[in-house]
Amino acid sequence: QVQLVESGGGLVQPGESLRLSCAASGNIRSIDGMGWYRQAPGEQRELVASMYSRGGINYADSVKGRFTISRDVAKNTVYLQMTSLKPEDTAVYFCRAVRLTTTQFYRYLELWGQGTQVTVSS
Repeated sequence: QVQLVESGGGLVQPGESLRLSCAASGNIRSIDGMGWYRQAPGEQRELVASMYSRGGINYADSVKGRFTISRDVAKNTVYLQMTSLKPEDTAVYFCRAVRLTTTQFYRYLELWGQGTQVTVSS
């Protein structure tokens, strides 16, 4: 069974940093894109950052210059380095994979992790 597992969330003070990780497990052949979304209470889920195997990295305007997405293709893992965190970054952060192909050539158009809570508060 293929799944995404996030880790690294927690409670930090404004200005501090956190690093989120998302590992895709299972019999994976390839993943086209991976990214991070977040959802604050009462808000819609929004894109934070994404990157694709053919290149192309996207960031939400609100995190540009503070967050960095990176990916270890061999480990099927995507990271989100978050610096200069603000209270408005508080949300549940979800990992998403798109066009994931298994070794049996089954294709998931998209797959979501269960989410990890990030709370920025003094």
